[in-house]
Amino acid sequence: MLWQQLLNGLTLGSTYALIALGYTMVYGIVQLINFAHGEIYMVGAFVGLFLVITWDVNLGIAMVGAMAVCMVLGVLVERIAYRPLRGKSSRLSPLISALGASIFLSTLMALIAGVNTRRYPAVVDLSSYSLGPIQVSSMQVVILLVSAGLMIGLQFLVRRTRIGKAMRACSQDLDAAALMGINVNRVISYTFAIGSALAAAGGVMVGVYYNAVWPYMGTMAGLKAFAAAVLGGIGSIPGAMLGGLTLGIMEIMGVAYISSSFKDAIAFGILILVLILRPQGILGEKKNKKV
Repeated sequence: MLWQQLLNGLTLGSTYALIALGYTMVYGIVQLINFAHGEIYMVGAFVGLFLVITWDVNLGIAMVGAMAVCMVLGVLVERIAYRPLRGKSSRLSPLISALGASIFLSTLMALIAGVNTRRYPAVVDLSSYSLGPIQVSSMQVVILLVSAGLMIGLQFLVRRTRIGKAMRACSQDLDAAALMGINVNRVISYTFAIGSALAAAGGVMVGVYYNAVWPYMGTMAGLKAFAAAVLGGIGSIPGAMLGGLTLGIMEIMGVAYISSSFKDAIAFGILILVLILRPQGILGEKKNKKV
């Protein structure tokens, strides 16, 4: 029972981690919480569903298509909703704009697709296999492998490529990076695009795994992923991965051993405890306030 729940928690936590990476990457560079990120995850799930239903593509192509569309959407959201407010004296204006973008995207999708739950047709073999006392479904294997591959790929991009080095420079100091000749606006757009692609991949896999897609699915998933990012250390990419996996495991364990009624409360209870006991998160670093 314990190992089965641990596997289920890792599966759920992997999707939280993919979404949390978008939050932490954006915050690490522009100090902004992109509250529209959960809705981009939702759009990715719908784009994948549209591709499967319309063109009868497989899961891989649906995921790639959803990632491409959401990369463009993420850049548009940054360009329209956030860039005009960057550098303003009020920190409240970008927050309000982020919430507005979130509501706009979910409402627009509700108008386009309706508010009823849509279901994915069979795009993968959902059979399960026994490994001793553990039942492993093929979709769980797909989620774990794809999530691990995307996280490893992101680490390689950030650590070994020019755009990754530019991202790290911007996260240290935007003004200094601009003075060194880095196109800050382009780097921020790349950051939104990459984070949006990861969220879209998570949206497609969750839509197939739970066989349910609806316009407001991004709200709770986005909030839990934000809690995961804070748990791991907002601004830390390894922290977002660790936070997502930890939150997924704790949520599933709480449902299995306490009550399913506390499923959502567990995530936000953890968030409250982290903010009280260790505000910088597990892998986050305490920063001195600049005077």
